[in-house]
Amino acid sequence: MKRAGDLELAKRNPKPKAKRPSPQVWKFYNVEGSRAKRLRKVCPRCGRGVFMADHSDRFACGKCGFTEFKRESATASLP
Repeated sequence: MKRAGDLELAKRNPKPKAKRPSPQVWKFYNVEGSRAKRLRKVCPRCGRGVFMADHSDRFACGKCGFTEFKRESATASLP
């Protein structure tokens, strides 16, 4: 049984809509002619379609947590 107050309350307080992530996948590809080149490294655990974040000292996957550290170059270690 519905009351008149319930209907008024429903009109005043609508359900919040779920926020969807913006489609910014174009940031991870470079399109040249008819070919697309990946700009980020792909996660070896998750497979294609999951890119790894590029930090200053490591690559990290936000989905599974896999981390791969970058190697220092040989010239950087020399005095």
